[in-house]
Amino acid sequence: MILKLSLKQSMVLAIPVQPPLKLTHHDFCYCKIRSSANDSTNRKPPFKLPLQWGNSKWKFTDIDPDAVKTSLNTLLSSTYNFVNEVTSPLVKTGKLDNSNDVDHYDSEDILVGEQNVQSELLNRGNLSLAAAISIEQFSRMNGLTGQKMQKLFEALVPKSLQKDARYLVEYCCFRFLSRDNSDIHPSLQELAFRRLIFITMLAWEKPHRVENNSYPDGSEEASLQTRLVREEAFSHIAPALSGVADRPTVHNIYKALAGDKGGISFSVWSSYINGLLKVHKNRKSYELQLPHRSSEQVLCVGSSKKQPVLKWENNMAWPGKLTLTERALYFEPIDFLKSKRVERLDVTGPGAHVKKTKVGLFGSVLFDSAVSISSAEKECKPWVLEFIDLGGDMRRDVWHASMNEVIALHKFVQEFGPEEDGSISHIYGADKGKERAKRDAINSISRLQSLQSMKKLLDEPLKLLQFSYLQHSPYGDVVYQTLALNYWGGPLVSKFRKLRSPRTKGDRSLDELSEVNYQVNDVDGSVYLSHWMTSPTWASSNSISFWRNASLKEGLVLSKNLIVGGASLTERAARICREKSKVIEKTQATIDAATLEGIPSNIDLFKELVLPLSIMAGNVEKLRRWENPFLTISFLGLAYTVIFRNLLAYVFPTTLIGAAAIMLSLKALREQGRLGRSFGKVTIRDQPPSNTVQKIIALKQAMRDMENYLQNINVTLLKLRTIVLSGQPQYDPSVETARTCGTPLPKEVQGLGSLSERRSMHKQESGRRTFENVE
Repeated sequence: MILKLSLKQSMVLAIPVQPPLKLTHHDFCYCKIRSSANDSTNRKPPFKLPLQWGNSKWKFTDIDPDAVKTSLNTLLSSTYNFVNEVTSPLVKTGKLDNSNDVDHYDSEDILVGEQNVQSELLNRGNLSLAAAISIEQFSRMNGLTGQKMQKLFEALVPKSLQKDARYLVEYCCFRFLSRDNSDIHPSLQELAFRRLIFITMLAWEKPHRVENNSYPDGSEEASLQTRLVREEAFSHIAPALSGVADRPTVHNIYKALAGDKGGISFSVWSSYINGLLKVHKNRKSYELQLPHRSSEQVLCVGSSKKQPVLKWENNMAWPGKLTLTERALYFEPIDFLKSKRVERLDVTGPGAHVKKTKVGLFGSVLFDSAVSISSAEKECKPWVLEFIDLGGDMRRDVWHASMNEVIALHKFVQEFGPEEDGSISHIYGADKGKERAKRDAINSISRLQSLQSMKKLLDEPLKLLQFSYLQHSPYGDVVYQTLALNYWGGPLVSKFRKLRSPRTKGDRSLDELSEVNYQVNDVDGSVYLSHWMTSPTWASSNSISFWRNASLKEGLVLSKNLIVGGASLTERAARICREKSKVIEKTQATIDAATLEGIPSNIDLFKELVLPLSIMAGNVEKLRRWENPFLTISFLGLAYTVIFRNLLAYVFPTTLIGAAAIMLSLKALREQGRLGRSFGKVTIRDQPPSNTVQKIIALKQAMRDMENYLQNINVTLLKLRTIVLSGQPQYDPSVETARTCGTPLPKEVQGLGSLSERRSMHKQESGRRTFENVE
């Protein structure tokens, strides 16, 4: 589908104020923008019957029927044109085809939008086509025109934000999205709205028209099938939609959707939304099929003849139907006599735990396709559940991640949620905080199942779930705190007596936090009471540092999670968490890369790593050999000065200070780029391919090098031993003969060391005696 705008860039279309445009299934269609000179009213009607009036006293038979038809036709044509302008088109309406989301549309259809916003915005260049469409359509959905929305935006936001059209796109989009508070945005069911969100992501990424663009025809027009949404735009717009993504894991969701393509296409985006809607629809059917569990929300159901669920107990496996809710696991074994009841395992307690395991007959560990889940109840034995999947371990991993997310949810509520006391009634909306947390966990599992249906999971599905990901992430406890403020925080409805916060188990007390702010406040003024902060993480240094700077407000606040030109507290904490996670991932990747296969490659890596030590040893050897007399004399003079001036106590601190200064200097120079790109990198060249004989020869050479290395180490240790014992080691050849023949050693030579040690001593002793004889 091609993006085309038939007007000049400088043209502004002024149209009367229309009623608000509601995006429904029948409101979007394709058309072209017409200039005011080419009004559709000039089109010839189907029949031309001019109206002629006679005298004031006229008869019914004197009425010209053709004139009546002409007047009627003109009225209908004007009405049609007005309705057509009000329902300004964006895209074709219709339901998506799961097999092909984009290709079934004609490529000649033109995607346009009636532009009412100024093309030249604040002297920052012309708006891109995607930005113009997004601003205009969201403005109409908000009940205004593009020009009025722009004026309202300029009146509300600071002047520093008015210079970038990206914030205008944010304002128009976020203002409409802030109205919804459902589990998943209802407008996502419409194809038009999905396309509008996709265009908004493109507009946010490139809000201005690029003159020297990379399109082959030299214009800005491009097919939706060829344009990709990048990570920054997706991570900023997608979490604003209910149920589509959350701030802590949005980057991982992007990686799963984008894969190795470098971006998200519209077909992938639409398939992802289709999967989400399908998951929510299936859950409603689960509630009808399982009426006896109406008090709990069903999340996953495992019952398939091709992919059964087996429960192992006493080395026996029994197939059955597994159901996961937000509170427990239910296993209904297959029994034709119905003599076995449904088993229940509660996972809400603090001792609940799930892990991957292997199962097999008679206690063997043959099949790596099971999980072991235990409950907090002591009388309940751990369940061992096997998920048979002939295509791999994806099914087991998804179930493991889903169970872990439910367990992590309840641990989060128990640690960061307030107690059910009277203080909740003083905060508006705090009684619904637990339901908000449960909703986010359920939406995370829905996204995981949607990605599973698309076969776009990461190697670690736990990274796609909010509470599971933050459980073991750096800075995750601070993100937990911002989520707790988001769920339970709200405005005070009455005066509340300040209670002293209980001390935590950490080294610091919460009094240090109260020095910054006794209560924790969100960007919209919501309050999280201090006596709710029972978790020891509130007293950590990261937490205190974050909340000390959390009062800095930026941008236009529309709601807790929607801020134009700024970031919410959860987004700030998630950003820091992601940066720290990147450092850890790079470190782990370096360790993984260092575990090379093959002895020659490991030897090359070892040589590269000890290169600085080799250079230092070479310089010391030059000083010892008097290759540069001036440097040797200077070194000896410095050494004698330190010894005779009793400055030995200052050598070690001075060395540490010098090392620290060198480290800081290297870091500063590297950040400035003055050390080059290759500084500090270790390069290992790939070994050429070799056959079995060559590998054996290389192994033999490596063993010989290892033998020489061990011999040098043994000689060095022997010298140190000789210095410590202050003895003259001597080598006795009879000891070697006795060791070879297996006869016991003489008492006078026992305890003198190993064979290699005696050989080394013998060599040293022989060399000494030879030198004495020569003299």
